[in-house]
Amino acid sequence: MRAFWSAAFIAVLSFVVAGCGGSGSSSTSSSTSGGTSSSGNVLAGLQPKAGKKGGNVTLLSSTDVDYLDPGHTYYTVGYTILYATQRPLYSVKPGQTNSQPDLAAGPPQISADEKTVTVKIRPGVRFSPPVNREVTSKDVKYAFERAFTANVANEYTTYFSDIVGAPAKPGKFKAISGIETPDNHTLVIHLKRPSGVGVAAALVMPITAPVPEEYAKKFDEKSPSTYNTHVVFTGPYMVKNDSAGNLTGYHAGTSIQLVRNPNWDPKTDYKPAYLDSILMKTNASDLDVASRQTLQGSNLMTEDPAPANVLKLAVTRYKGQYVTIPSGGYRWLPMNTTLKPFDNINVRKAVIAVFDRNAVRQARGGPLVGDIATHFIPPGIAGFQQAGGQKGPNLDFLAHPEGDPALAASYMKKAGFPSGKYTGNQTYTIVTENVNPGKAQAVVAQAQFAKLGFKVQVRTVSQATMYTGFCQVPDKKLLSCGDAAWFKDFNDPQSMLEPTFKGSAISLSGGNNNLAQLNDPKIDAAMTKAATLQGNARLQAWGDIDQMIVGDAPAVPLVWDKTTVLESKNVQGAADAYTDSFNLAFSSLK
Repeated sequence: MRAFWSAAFIAVLSFVVAGCGGSGSSSTSSSTSGGTSSSGNVLAGLQPKAGKKGGNVTLLSSTDVDYLDPGHTYYTVGYTILYATQRPLYSVKPGQTNSQPDLAAGPPQISADEKTVTVKIRPGVRFSPPVNREVTSKDVKYAFERAFTANVANEYTTYFSDIVGAPAKPGKFKAISGIETPDNHTLVIHLKRPSGVGVAAALVMPITAPVPEEYAKKFDEKSPSTYNTHVVFTGPYMVKNDSAGNLTGYHAGTSIQLVRNPNWDPKTDYKPAYLDSILMKTNASDLDVASRQTLQGSNLMTEDPAPANVLKLAVTRYKGQYVTIPSGGYRWLPMNTTLKPFDNINVRKAVIAVFDRNAVRQARGGPLVGDIATHFIPPGIAGFQQAGGQKGPNLDFLAHPEGDPALAASYMKKAGFPSGKYTGNQTYTIVTENVNPGKAQAVVAQAQFAKLGFKVQVRTVSQATMYTGFCQVPDKKLLSCGDAAWFKDFNDPQSMLEPTFKGSAISLSGGNNNLAQLNDPKIDAAMTKAATLQGNARLQAWGDIDQMIVGDAPAVPLVWDKTTVLESKNVQGAADAYTDSFNLAFSSLK
């Protein structure tokens, strides 16, 4: 979903990452609108300010985390909690595009043949109670190994499938021979192919947060693992627990209480951790109410994008209490390419041609929420220009953001519908979240399909259920996910395209992120080759792949996303372009 490139990776790739950010030098406690430029590693206008120690803040969210387990969480809410409570090998400071060592003691070392990645582990980092011991490289090795099991199956392993000895599919626990720990502070990863650059970049992801085998194994042996409610932590904060490790501060669907981790040593960390505690309310489902409470109250922040009406209010009346974060992601409307007649490329082209993408943006809040997308590598991600830049590929069915009914009808005729409209009787289903702006966006999408004669029903569910219970489950045979979004796992085009459009990434058992179920052998082969390339050749290859995907018309590219979050007048939130939210370890009270 999100990540970065460190300076070491940039040197290897011989390019400079173009991050996203606004202009000027205003702090995150000022209203800031993210643009499309940065100065080197710095995101203009998104630099965190020094804060004061102490105090408590409540973060309002419409949905719960998917998981607290670092080997399993994969969504924004989970990332918001994880990067304040865990220490993966690398992480990103708010206001920057590049990584810096976190649990790692320095940048990863990539061998000349790109088949070995070596990382030194920082001494002095300790697990929270009840484990209470120093972290070693073996804890990172176990974190990888458990992530490849069926009990802790996750989406991360697609980036690490080249590790020697890594299981081809989730199964029982297996030691991975390609991950070695010659001493307690050294991790060596051996690869089957020269894909060290991509693997090293992905070391920012939660899968690299250490897990103590002697404590977690008994939970991991259950199906699914129950470590999620017994997690131990390495970051400045922890979910409140008891002496046995039970997470007493986690109430599913209601709240998560973060307190200081007594074993965290600030001398080993770059995060300031100003606040004494953070309460995350995960049942603030009425975003209008939550947003207004935040603007008018105290000690509050929001995690969700503000609804369009409150966004306008914030911009006009509460100018120091919102921040717009360039997310490095896109919103898209995938079409299930296994459903008839959407298995016909001309039908899919017709849908894209008729689609009023500007109406979707208006439903989400207007231009402030992002630019209308023309392809799937967004601004600020390496490879954007190679994929066509702002204009995108020269394709007629994408040429008109407000839609072109005549062109759409011509594609329907090519697909075998002489009237230019669908003449079948089937009713299709779009699943979306039960709050705006996602709900409003799905209603707009419903109207676009109706222009071509398709009868589409909209089913609303909670955000967490939308993905894990519906959109990611191919057996549900949905037409589309009405509020689908994808954000960078790391600042490289591979992270934007491989999980979402590679045929071999389709998971029929659930957890599937290739929502369109696109399975094009030519695209798969091109991705496999591109993963081993460096520098400009790598960027050009992924840019070409992006254009190939758009040509297959598996989805409507909607918006290159920006997220506007809110804070109370006495709160100094730190906007984080990596997690697309506030960074809790850098936020404070004024």
